[in-house]
Amino acid sequence: MRKALTFSAIALASSMALAVPTAAFAADSTPTPHDSASASASPKPAPVALKLSASSAKAGDSIQLSMEVPDGSTNLSISSKALNDVKMTDGRGATATVAKVSAGTYGVSLTGTGPDGKKIQATAQLTVKSDAPKPTESAVSLSKDSGKPGDRIQVTIKTAPNEKSAFVKSDAFGGQVNLKDNGKGVWTGTAVVSKNVKSGYYGVDAFAGGKKFDTVKFTADATGDVTPTPKPKPVDPKHHKTPKGSVNTGQAPLGWVPSDAADNG
Repeated sequence: MRKALTFSAIALASSMALAVPTAAFAADSTPTPHDSASASASPKPAPVALKLSASSAKAGDSIQLSMEVPDGSTNLSISSKALNDVKMTDGRGATATVAKVSAGTYGVSLTGTGPDGKKIQATAQLTVKSDAPKPTESAVSLSKDSGKPGDRIQVTIKTAPNEKSAFVKSDAFGGQVNLKDNGKGVWTGTAVVSKNVKSGYYGVDAFAGGKKFDTVKFTADATGDVTPTPKPKPVDPKHHKTPKGSVNTGQAPLGWVPSDAADNG
Protein backbone atom coordinates (compact mmCIF):
# COMPACT_ATOMS: atom_id res chain seq x y z
CA MET A 1 0.00 0.00 0.00
CA ARG A 2 2.84 2.44 0.84
CA LYS A 3 4.66 1.70 -2.47
CA ALA A 4 1.66 2.59 -4.62
CA LEU A 5 1.19 5.94 -2.87
CA THR A 6 4.84 6.86 -3.29
CA PHE A 7 4.78 6.20 -7.01
CA SER A 8 1.75 8.35 -7.51
CA ALA A 9 3.43 11.30 -5.72
CA ILE A 10 6.53 11.01 -7.89
CA ALA A 11 4.47 10.96 -11.05
CA LEU A 12 2.55 14.08 -10.03
CA ALA A 13 5.76 16.00 -9.24
CA SER A 14 7.28 15.08 -12.60
CA SER A 15 4.18 16.24 -14.41
CA MET A 16 4.24 19.66 -12.72
CA ALA A 17 7.97 20.16 -13.47
CA LEU A 18 7.39 19.56 -17.17
CA ALA A 19 4.49 22.02 -17.36
CA VAL A 20 6.42 25.06 -15.96
CA PRO A 21 8.82 25.64 -18.92
CA THR A 22 5.97 25.37 -21.38
CA ALA A 23 3.98 28.09 -19.64
CA ALA A 24 7.00 30.36 -19.41
CA PHE A 25 7.76 29.98 -23.09
CA ALA A 26 4.18 30.77 -24.01
CA ALA A 27 4.30 33.95 -21.88
CA ASP A 28 7.60 35.12 -23.45
CA SER A 29 6.43 34.62 -27.04
CA THR A 30 3.13 36.59 -26.73
CA PRO A 31 3.46 40.25 -27.99
CA THR A 32 2.22 42.97 -25.65
CA PRO A 33 -0.85 44.97 -26.68
CA HIS A 34 1.19 48.23 -26.48
CA ASP A 35 3.73 47.06 -29.08
CA SER A 36 0.97 46.02 -31.52
CA ALA A 37 -0.92 49.35 -31.26
CA SER A 38 2.24 51.41 -31.79
CA ALA A 39 3.14 49.52 -34.94
CA SER A 40 -0.28 50.05 -36.60
CA ALA A 41 -0.90 53.79 -35.64
CA SER A 42 -0.41 56.42 -38.45
CA PRO A 43 1.13 59.87 -37.77
CA LYS A 44 -1.37 62.67 -37.04
CA PRO A 45 -1.63 65.47 -39.65
CA ALA A 46 -0.19 68.83 -38.69
CA PRO A 47 -2.84 71.35 -37.50
CA VAL A 48 -4.21 74.01 -39.88
CA ALA A 49 -5.44 77.33 -38.51
CA LEU A 50 -6.07 80.96 -39.49
CA LYS A 51 -5.73 83.80 -37.00
CA LEU A 52 -6.58 87.51 -37.30
CA SER A 53 -4.85 90.39 -35.52
CA ALA A 54 -8.27 91.73 -34.47
CA SER A 55 -11.65 90.08 -34.10
CA SER A 56 -13.51 93.28 -35.04
CA ALA A 57 -12.74 96.34 -37.17
CA LYS A 58 -14.29 99.18 -39.17
CA ALA A 59 -14.33 99.68 -42.92
CA GLY A 60 -10.94 100.90 -44.10
CA ASP A 61 -9.01 99.40 -41.18
CA SER A 62 -5.93 97.30 -41.93
CA ILE A 63 -5.55 93.88 -40.29
CA GLN A 64 -2.89 91.17 -40.28
CA LEU A 65 -3.53 87.46 -40.73
CA SER A 66 -1.33 84.50 -39.76
CA MET A 67 -1.57 80.91 -40.98
CA GLU A 68 -0.65 77.62 -39.36
CA VAL A 69 -0.09 75.03 -42.10
CA PRO A 70 2.16 72.00 -42.61
CA ASP A 71 5.62 72.61 -44.04
CA GLY A 72 5.60 72.30 -47.80
CA SER A 73 2.00 73.53 -48.24
CA THR A 74 1.30 75.40 -51.49
CA ASN A 75 -1.43 77.44 -53.23
CA LEU A 76 -2.36 79.21 -50.00
CA SER A 77 -5.17 81.73 -50.41
CA ILE A 78 -7.29 83.87 -48.06
CA SER A 79 -10.69 85.25 -49.05
CA SER A 80 -13.65 86.99 -47.44
CA LYS A 81 -16.48 89.31 -48.45
CA ALA A 82 -15.33 91.57 -45.62
CA LEU A 83 -11.75 91.96 -46.91
CA ASN A 84 -10.16 93.88 -49.78
CA ASP A 85 -6.59 93.92 -51.09
CA VAL A 86 -5.50 90.66 -49.44
CA LYS A 87 -1.72 90.39 -49.88
CA MET A 88 0.26 87.34 -48.87
CA THR A 89 3.52 88.24 -47.09
CA ASP A 90 6.77 86.35 -46.69
CA GLY A 91 6.43 83.37 -44.41
CA ARG A 92 2.95 82.44 -43.29
CA GLY A 93 1.14 85.75 -43.08
CA ALA A 94 -1.02 88.23 -45.00
CA THR A 95 -2.40 91.77 -44.78
CA ALA A 96 -5.83 93.04 -45.83
CA THR A 97 -8.13 96.06 -45.66
CA VAL A 98 -11.64 95.82 -44.23
CA ALA A 99 -14.18 96.39 -47.03
CA LYS A 100 -17.11 98.81 -46.96
CA VAL A 101 -19.79 96.29 -46.05
CA SER A 102 -22.78 96.33 -43.75
CA ALA A 103 -22.11 95.87 -40.07
CA GLY A 104 -22.08 92.20 -39.06
CA THR A 105 -19.92 89.10 -38.68
CA TYR A 106 -18.21 87.62 -41.75
CA GLY A 107 -16.28 84.43 -42.37
CA VAL A 108 -12.63 84.48 -43.49
CA SER A 109 -11.46 81.37 -45.36
CA LEU A 110 -7.96 79.89 -45.82
CA THR A 111 -7.45 77.25 -48.51
CA GLY A 112 -4.40 75.52 -49.94
CA THR A 113 -2.74 72.22 -50.82
CA GLY A 114 -0.86 70.22 -48.20
CA PRO A 115 2.50 68.50 -48.77
CA ASP A 116 0.65 65.22 -49.34
CA GLY A 117 -1.39 66.79 -52.17
CA LYS A 118 -4.59 66.95 -50.17
CA LYS A 119 -6.68 70.11 -49.76
CA ILE A 120 -6.27 72.02 -46.52
CA GLN A 121 -8.61 74.66 -45.17
CA ALA A 122 -9.34 76.76 -42.10
CA THR A 123 -11.75 79.54 -41.18
CA ALA A 124 -11.93 82.53 -38.87
CA GLN A 125 -14.50 85.26 -38.19
CA LEU A 126 -14.31 89.04 -38.45
CA THR A 127 -16.95 91.40 -37.04
CA VAL A 128 -17.31 94.62 -39.05
CA LYS A 129 -18.50 97.55 -36.95
CA SER A 130 -20.40 100.51 -38.36
CA ASP A 131 -18.77 103.93 -38.30
CA ALA A 132 -20.00 106.39 -35.71
CA PRO A 133 -22.70 108.61 -37.23
CA LYS A 134 -21.29 111.87 -38.54
CA PRO A 135 -22.75 115.14 -37.29
CA THR A 136 -25.57 116.38 -39.50
CA GLU A 137 -24.36 119.12 -41.82
CA SER A 138 -26.83 121.90 -42.52
CA ALA A 139 -27.88 122.44 -46.14
CA VAL A 140 -30.05 125.00 -47.93
CA SER A 141 -31.94 124.74 -51.22
CA LEU A 142 -34.25 126.99 -53.25
CA SER A 143 -37.06 125.78 -55.48
CA LYS A 144 -35.75 128.18 -58.16
CA ASP A 145 -32.44 129.99 -58.46
CA SER A 146 -33.94 132.93 -60.38
CA GLY A 147 -37.16 134.92 -60.42
CA LYS A 148 -39.02 138.16 -61.12
CA PRO A 149 -40.53 140.60 -58.64
CA GLY A 150 -43.46 138.98 -56.88
CA ASP A 151 -42.35 135.38 -57.62
CA ARG A 152 -42.70 132.95 -54.71
CA ILE A 153 -39.61 130.84 -53.97
CA GLN A 154 -39.77 127.81 -51.69
CA VAL A 155 -36.83 127.67 -49.24
CA THR A 156 -35.69 124.48 -47.45
CA ILE A 157 -32.98 124.15 -44.81
CA LYS A 158 -31.96 120.80 -43.32
CA THR A 159 -30.28 120.82 -39.91
CA ALA A 160 -29.67 118.57 -36.92
CA PRO A 161 -32.98 117.61 -35.26
CA ASN A 162 -32.16 119.60 -32.12
CA GLU A 163 -31.54 122.92 -33.92
CA LYS A 164 -33.54 125.84 -32.51
CA SER A 165 -33.97 128.10 -35.54
CA ALA A 166 -33.33 128.47 -39.25
CA PHE A 167 -33.85 131.34 -41.71
CA VAL A 168 -32.41 133.02 -44.81
CA LYS A 169 -31.50 136.62 -45.54
CA SER A 170 -31.27 138.30 -48.94
CA ASP A 171 -31.87 141.70 -50.52
CA ALA A 172 -33.58 139.77 -53.30
CA PHE A 173 -36.31 138.85 -50.80
CA GLY A 174 -36.39 142.18 -49.01
CA GLY A 175 -34.57 140.92 -45.91
CA GLN A 176 -35.03 137.95 -43.56
CA VAL A 177 -37.33 135.00 -44.29
CA ASN A 178 -38.15 132.84 -41.25
CA LEU A 179 -38.74 129.11 -41.68
CA LYS A 180 -40.82 126.53 -39.80
CA ASP A 181 -39.48 123.21 -38.49
CA ASN A 182 -41.23 119.88 -39.06
CA GLY A 183 -39.72 118.47 -35.86
CA LYS A 184 -37.14 116.39 -37.72
CA GLY A 185 -34.64 119.06 -38.69
CA VAL A 186 -36.30 120.15 -41.95
CA TRP A 187 -37.19 123.84 -42.09
CA THR A 188 -39.36 125.25 -44.88
CA GLY A 189 -40.86 128.60 -45.88
CA THR A 190 -41.75 130.85 -48.79
CA ALA A 191 -39.70 133.82 -49.92
CA VAL A 192 -41.18 136.46 -52.24
CA VAL A 193 -38.95 138.28 -54.69
CA SER A 194 -39.01 141.94 -53.70
CA LYS A 195 -40.92 144.38 -55.95
CA ASN A 196 -38.05 146.82 -55.58
CA VAL A 197 -35.39 144.38 -56.71
CA LYS A 198 -33.12 145.25 -59.59
CA SER A 199 -31.88 142.81 -62.19
CA GLY A 200 -28.69 141.05 -61.10
CA TYR A 201 -27.16 138.45 -58.83
CA TYR A 202 -27.95 138.30 -55.12
CA GLY A 203 -26.57 136.20 -52.27
CA VAL A 204 -29.00 134.27 -50.10
CA ASP A 205 -27.40 133.72 -46.67
CA ALA A 206 -28.60 130.64 -44.78
CA PHE A 207 -28.57 130.49 -40.96
CA ALA A 208 -29.04 127.59 -38.52
CA GLY A 209 -29.05 128.17 -34.79
CA GLY A 210 -28.24 131.81 -35.42
CA LYS A 211 -25.02 131.00 -37.33
CA LYS A 212 -24.53 131.45 -41.05
CA PHE A 213 -23.44 128.19 -42.67
CA ASP A 214 -23.84 128.80 -46.41
CA THR A 215 -24.62 131.33 -49.13
CA VAL A 216 -26.35 130.46 -52.40
CA LYS A 217 -26.78 132.63 -55.50
CA PHE A 218 -30.11 133.97 -56.72
CA THR A 219 -30.69 135.83 -59.99
CA ALA A 220 -33.33 138.55 -60.10
CA ASP A 221 -34.89 139.68 -63.37
CA ALA A 222 -36.68 143.01 -63.04
CA THR A 223 -37.23 143.62 -66.76
CA GLY A 224 -40.74 142.14 -66.78
CA ASP A 225 -42.42 139.78 -69.19
CA VAL A 226 -44.30 142.26 -71.44
CA THR A 227 -42.49 144.24 -74.07
CA PRO A 228 -43.95 147.81 -74.25
CA THR A 229 -45.78 148.64 -77.50
CA PRO A 230 -43.87 151.44 -79.30
CA LYS A 231 -45.85 154.67 -79.74
CA PRO A 232 -46.47 155.79 -83.34
CA LYS A 233 -44.18 158.54 -84.52
CA PRO A 234 -45.90 161.86 -85.40
CA VAL A 235 -46.14 162.58 -89.12
CA ASP A 236 -43.95 165.34 -90.49
CA PRO A 237 -46.19 168.45 -91.00
CA LYS A 238 -45.20 168.75 -94.64
CA HIS A 239 -46.73 165.33 -95.21
CA HIS A 240 -50.04 166.26 -93.60
CA LYS A 241 -53.05 165.78 -95.81
CA THR A 242 -56.32 167.24 -94.66
CA PRO A 243 -59.30 165.38 -96.10
CA LYS A 244 -62.26 167.44 -97.14
CA GLY A 245 -64.63 168.10 -94.28
CA SER A 246 -62.05 167.18 -91.57
CA VAL A 247 -59.84 169.09 -89.15
CA ASN A 248 -56.09 168.99 -89.35
CA THR A 249 -55.01 167.31 -86.08
CA GLY A 250 -51.39 166.69 -87.00
CA GLN A 251 -51.99 162.94 -87.03
CA ALA A 252 -52.27 160.75 -90.08
CA PRO A 253 -55.91 160.31 -91.12
CA LEU A 254 -57.48 156.90 -91.24
CA GLY A 255 -56.57 155.22 -94.48
CA TRP A 256 -53.62 157.44 -95.11
CA VAL A 257 -50.73 155.75 -96.89
CA PRO A 258 -47.21 156.93 -97.70
CA SER A 259 -48.10 157.13 -101.41
CA ASP A 260 -50.39 160.02 -100.63
CA ALA A 261 -47.51 161.97 -99.20
CA ALA A 262 -45.44 161.23 -102.26
CA ASP A 263 -48.16 162.62 -104.52
CA ASN A 264 -48.14 165.86 -102.55
CA GLY A 265 -44.43 166.18 -102.81
